[in-house]
Amino acid sequence: MGRIIVGVVVGFIVWSIVWVGSEQTLGRFWTEFGAHTLEAEKALTNNTSLETSPAIAIANLIRSFLTSVIAGYLAALAAGEYKRSTMILGVILVAVGIAVEYMFWNLAPAWYHILFVLFLRQAYVADSVSRHSSSL
Repeated sequence: MGRIIVGVVVGFIVWSIVWVGSEQTLGRFWTEFGAHTLEAEKALTNNTSLETSPAIAIANLIRSFLTSVIAGYLAALAAGEYKRSTMILGVILVAVGIAVEYMFWNLAPAWYHILFVLFLRQAYVADSVSRHSSSL
C-alpha cells in the first residue's frame, strides 16, 4: 500500500509540474497564449469574464490529456503496479479538476470545462500502457 501512495503522490506532483511548466513554455513561445494567461489571471482576480480563443482552449485540452497520461504512467512506474495507483490518481485529479474548473467557470465555455475534467481521467490510460511496459 505504501508504494501505491508514493505512486499517487508522484503522479500528482508530476501532473502539477508538467502542467505549470508547459504553460510557462507555451507562454514564452506563443505570444497569444502568454497574453491569454495574464488576462485569465486578471479576470480570476477581478471576478470578470474572459473570452477564450478556440486555439487556446484546444491547446489546454491537449495539455490536459497528455499531462494526465504522463502522470498516470509515472504513478504506475513508481507504484510498481498499474490498477490502484492510476485509479486513485485519476479520482484525485478529477476531484481537484472539478474544484479548479468551478473557480474558473466564467473564464471559458462550459464545453471546455467538461472536456478538461474528462481528460483528467486519462491517468487511467496509463493502466493499459503500463501493462505493456517492460519496466514494471
